[in-house]
Amino acid sequence: MIDHQDLACRSYKQVLMRRNLCQLCQNIPPELPQDLLRPTMNPTRVFVIAAAMAPILVWSCVVQAAEIPSPELSISTAIDRLLQESHDRAGIVPARRTDDRSLLRRTTLDLAGRIPTSAEILAYEQDSASERQLRLVDRLMSAADYAIHLRNELDAMLSAGGNSPQEWKDYLLKACEENQPWDETFRELLAPDQNLDDQRGAAHFLKSRLNDLDDLTNDTSSLLLGVSINCAKCHDHPLVEDWKQDHYFGLQAFLAQTYQTRSGRLAEKPPTELNFKTTSGVEKSARLMFLTGATVTAPEDKRTDEQKKADAEMVRNQREKEGLAPPDELEFSPRKEFVKLALDPANRTFMARSIINRTWARLMGRGLVHPVDQMHSGNPSNHPVLLDWLERDFIDHGFDLSRLIRGIVLSDAYARSSQWVYDTPAPPADQFAVAAIKPLTPQQLTVSLIVATMNPEKIPATDFQQSGVDPNIWKSFRTELEKKASGTARLLEYPGENFQISVTEALLFNNAAQIQNNYLKSSDERLVSFLSNQWKTQQTQEDLHARSMDSLIQTTFEIVFTRRAEEDEVSMFRNYLLERNERLPEAFQQMLWAMITSPEFRFNY
Repeated sequence: MIDHQDLACRSYKQVLMRRNLCQLCQNIPPELPQDLLRPTMNPTRVFVIAAAMAPILVWSCVVQAAEIPSPELSISTAIDRLLQESHDRAGIVPARRTDDRSLLRRTTLDLAGRIPTSAEILAYEQDSASERQLRLVDRLMSAADYAIHLRNELDAMLSAGGNSPQEWKDYLLKACEENQPWDETFRELLAPDQNLDDQRGAAHFLKSRLNDLDDLTNDTSSLLLGVSINCAKCHDHPLVEDWKQDHYFGLQAFLAQTYQTRSGRLAEKPPTELNFKTTSGVEKSARLMFLTGATVTAPEDKRTDEQKKADAEMVRNQREKEGLAPPDELEFSPRKEFVKLALDPANRTFMARSIINRTWARLMGRGLVHPVDQMHSGNPSNHPVLLDWLERDFIDHGFDLSRLIRGIVLSDAYARSSQWVYDTPAPPADQFAVAAIKPLTPQQLTVSLIVATMNPEKIPATDFQQSGVDPNIWKSFRTELEKKASGTARLLEYPGENFQISVTEALLFNNAAQIQNNYLKSSDERLVSFLSNQWKTQQTQEDLHARSMDSLIQTTFEIVFTRRAEEDEVSMFRNYLLERNERLPEAFQQMLWAMITSPEFRFNY
């Protein structure tokens, strides 16, 4: 039975999205408030529509008939149980579990933003098979890499393009290091307390979009609420009945008064009316309205015309003149009212599901709702019970993003192979029965390039490898990796859906001197010199000539690909290198170049 409190804060179609439609059609109460339905839709009409849609909705009803599992389950157990139930219904046999080395590489890339080091491979394989993944995840999430990489991912998700200011990056890094609850981060992105040093950086989310109110409106809705609403600007959304012009301009009305002073401070103008025209030419005044239809009533504007002129002059001066004291904060802040509405228990499903869905997509290659900014009744998840469970767990545990990430990467679903070895066609991607192959982000790729081509003896030990080691040594090293990688990273395209290697990237790796200088030159810091020195040491015993080369090839494969080379790979490279015995440093460079420019290195599989 639907409770009326739920109906009071959601549009009718959003209730359909959130509840078991079968039960809904059987239990619509006769006293259902008519103003919650479209004017042309009465309860009888609802039954007619439901009956007409029945063939389409049978599958949805069957899926949603299952109850949400116990909140006592671990995240990984809930994920695996609910996906298994979905696979059983669809007759799907998922891919086998991937091999340990591939899982080590995948997890390290996803949690640390780089490939594993030789020492990490050794530590992983020294753990018992039953505890390897658990211990790996806990080690990685306690290291400096985790917060740095998560910061990078959030920066890419939330930034409006271009190079982000350091103050913003520092803000995100601190939030990640402290595992700040996501609802707090959400609040600070939209209503930062600029009198606090540790929140000033958060203002970049708004500042970077103030030149275009439409961008600010849609990015706020899309990135933070999971709803791309820009198609409802000029008319009601043509494809999604959930979103009307009232929703678009209702959301925009919360943000329209925000501006930036000449001193770089966020401020809000005194009340201004936001008007828009419907497709029929009727001019309307936008109400402060959230996506659920919940509204806020602003206080009556009792200013005189003279006061309004004075306020407009004050705003102009704040925008143009330097050295002015910050303007007074408004007693009624539309933007803060928006945050209150978005975080209200009646409405926070949008905020919670958006970050859950984007996090799932980052780790699993595709959202539970896909695309990630199309969360509406016309685009339901194939796994609605799982999404419901994750939302409840996320909220019940204080919007703990790290807890969510840990649960996903410890699941069997995350550990599946990306190879489909059966004769039958591979299952659809939205069943998560086969691991997705994900292109590395620019920062993942360039940091991994440094690790892959670095002399392994120059990589410092971590505290889990050697007791008594100061963890700040590794943190400093990892921070330096970020700085060294950023120059090349800025030249690379951030991957989106249907990603293909760009011509710019292909030319960079084929022709640019910086690839040779940064990764392949023969210096004490680089892998090429390490291999050359190892060869000189080992070849003193003539009978071990070929075997010594095989050992170096295996070492290189483990460092670059986190796996052992196949026999044919060893044979090919052995012949290539021994034929160039007189100029081995150059031959090692060419072997290494072939590896780091390969698809195997470019993707997370």
